[in-house]
Amino acid sequence: MAGIETNEACRETLSEPFEALVEKAVSSGWPEHEVALAMSELAEALVVRVSARVLIEGSIYSQLASERAKN
Repeated sequence: MAGIETNEACRETLSEPFEALVEKAVSSGWPEHEVALAMSELAEALVVRVSARVLIEGSIYSQLASERAKN
């Protein structure tokens, strides 16, 4: 799991492009609350995809380790 420093560095890297994306959506006519909701939903979908991948990869590694232990 990422450390506090790594998380903060990532957040700093993403902050400016994130704000630019929000500003672009708002300047395109989308209400700020709609933009916030859409961004939240997109972030949640990313968390679900990443979590699923971690679970699947963990399961695969666990199965491989189990098979190796049998041999």
